[in-house]
Amino acid sequence: MPSFDVVSEVNLQELDNALNQARKELQQRFDLKDTHSEIKDDQKEKLITITSDSDFTLKQVTSILENKLAKRNVPLENLDYQPVENAAGSSVRQKIRIKTGIEKEPAKEIVKAIKDSGLKVQAAIQDNQVRVTGKKKDDLQAVMQLLRERKFGLSLQFTNFRD
Repeated sequence: MPSFDVVSEVNLQELDNALNQARKELQQRFDLKDTHSEIKDDQKEKLITITSDSDFTLKQVTSILENKLAKRNVPLENLDYQPVENAAGSSVRQKIRIKTGIEKEPAKEIVKAIKDSGLKVQAAIQDNQVRVTGKKKDDLQAVMQLLRERKFGLSLQFTNFRD
């Protein structure tokens, strides 16, 4: 029986490359020279921390980071921006959590959208992904098209397609 998995993943190597490019531009930009801005990342925790002198420069650094991520095809939908907080001295800090995998609520929305479509397929939540099975490849491709058109707040990829 044909099947495929719906997943939400971020290519960590491309993320690391984009972070390095953003750091390099941060050092080279004249308008950000003395702002003590920096970008730190913790790949184990899947967390990016941006620190800067003011809200204005923090927004500039965030813009640089988003630009580099977009150029490297890292989905911006998978970034979860935490509130800006005051750091040591007069500086500010913002943490950005990287979402990987499909959590329970979006997974339920995906399964509901598939069931409401009326296609003859079954969808089941498995850990951080949704498995879709059906008798016809055409039905599975219609599900893929349906999920591409809808927005679930995540970047969705389709993997493990089996005939």
